Amino acid sequence: MMAQSETSAARNDLAWRIVGLVNFYRLLAPLMLLGVHLFTLPAPTFGAALPRLFMQVCVAYFFVGALLAAMGRERWPSRRMLVLAHTLVDTVAVSGLLYASGGVSSNLAVLLVLPVGAMALLADKRDPLFVAAVATLGLLIQQIFAQLANLAPTSDYPLAGLAGAVIFAVALTAWPVANRLRESEALVRRQEIDLANLAELSQYIVQHLRESMLVVDPGDRIRLINGSAAKALGPKLAVPGALLGAVSAPLLYRLSAWRAARSRSDTMATSSPMSSADGSTLFQAHFATLGHEEPAPVLIFLEDTAMLAARIQQSKLAALGRLSASIAHEIRNPVGAMSHAAQLLAESEHPDAGERRLIEIMSNNARRVSEIVENVLGLSRRAAPSPQMLQLSTWCARFREEFCGTLQCPPDRLTIQAEEPDLQVRVDVSQLHQILWNLCQNALYHGGGAEGGLIELRFGRLPGNRRPFIEVADRGPGISTADADRIFEPFFTRRAGGTGLGLFLARELAEINGGTLLYAPREGGGSLFRLVLPDPERWAAEYQLQ
Repeated sequence: MMAQSETSAARNDLAWRIVGLVNFYRLLAPLMLLGVHLFTLPAPTFGAALPRLFMQVCVAYFFVGALLAAMGRERWPSRRMLVLAHTLVDTVAVSGLLYASGGVSSNLAVLLVLPVGAMALLADKRDPLFVAAVATLGLLIQQIFAQLANLAPTSDYPLAGLAGAVIFAVALTAWPVANRLRESEALVRRQEIDLANLAELSQYIVQHLRESMLVVDPGDRIRLINGSAAKALGPKLAVPGALLGAVSAPLLYRLSAWRAARSRSDTMATSSPMSSADGSTLFQAHFATLGHEEPAPVLIFLEDTAMLAARIQQSKLAALGRLSASIAHEIRNPVGAMSHAAQLLAESEHPDAGERRLIEIMSNNARRVSEIVENVLGLSRRAAPSPQMLQLSTWCARFREEFCGTLQCPPDRLTIQAEEPDLQVRVDVSQLHQILWNLCQNALYHGGGAEGGLIELRFGRLPGNRRPFIEVADRGPGISTADADRIFEPFFTRRAGGTGLGLFLARELAEINGGTLLYAPREGGGSLFRLVLPDPERWAAEYQLQ
């Protein structure tokens, strides 16, 4: 553990900045000394005693310094080993230069001050004293050899001792500074670890938020996006660095509108919901600036309108529940009488084919009204549905036969298009019947009446998340942009005699079955309603209320 700690310390950025400074010093000092020596020939200022040895030591010092600089961080097992190696190199090199220049009287001992001070800053515990001792010992040894070789007088020993004292003073001065540097390094490392942990935690939280969020820079380029938002906008396009306009033009339009409204006032701009990339969900975009600079990055939240609508419509559901409970008894009485009359007519002698057909229509619609009353009451109580597996191709064929027979609609006007003929869904059959009956009836009435265009009933899987869907499309006049945001509100209608509950109940029934009912203008004119259902291959059989 200690070796790992020392290795980490030896690779610290501050330590290596100091080592880099010393390496630069080793490359510069011998070149300057060699230049001064050559420039002052034939009576050189430095290296006069042994000129050839002086030049050889300068060259060797330069190349050893270059070698130490090239070794990099990975070659040193510990900081202590680094300090010892660098101290020995500087001591041997400077001692050789002193010896070739006639001893300490050449004043080259000052070359050891910077390396000794730097290594003392890097040394641990009492190692600064060891660094000073090695450097001082090197000075004394070279002085002894220089005196024995008659290159330096005996009187230079006090000068050598004074140089050693200066080196010790430098090391002792660097000792407390080194302690403070080590404490600062430890604090910086702890802060770096804390910041890295916080950044990792923040990234984890952002990526695993259920809420969809992204950050857009002033140039409308995505800077950050979590997985939920990427899934909503399209995981292949919605990546950091992508232009928002290329990912989602509707979202860029809403962002631009919000910026324009924000520049005119301090009020929050509102926008209509937008569809997800796969068309299975509606999102409401919320915007907030990050920081105080202008222009500032924008934080965008994409809120699922299904959850938002569920909270908003609780009060509306409560009112609808009270209304439905109060009139349920009044509705059941005439419906019961109508059903009983149909039974009596069926028991009459020899009814012809037309009468039998009328009796069948009366019975079916009496039963349907009773189911609608039960569904409204169950909806007001938020009762759980009773889902069952259903093969759509067979069920849709029976539905078309019943719908066309009841509303006297030519069978060829309601067409069925099956992208996956064997598709199965898990849904409450009576509630699915009510949803599609309402949508097809609206398409019949608003698509040009009995003589209008085709009504297309399509089903298949969405290309993105492979969720099952059922679509009802017509070629009528469509729905205006102003009304498109309100058609699912209770009691909203533009048709004379309408109650405004059909689409509201249809969406509520879709949601309690775990699905979503969406509207979109149809290309070429008309309306398209898409019912997106849970995939029975992915989700549990029991659908829980949100």
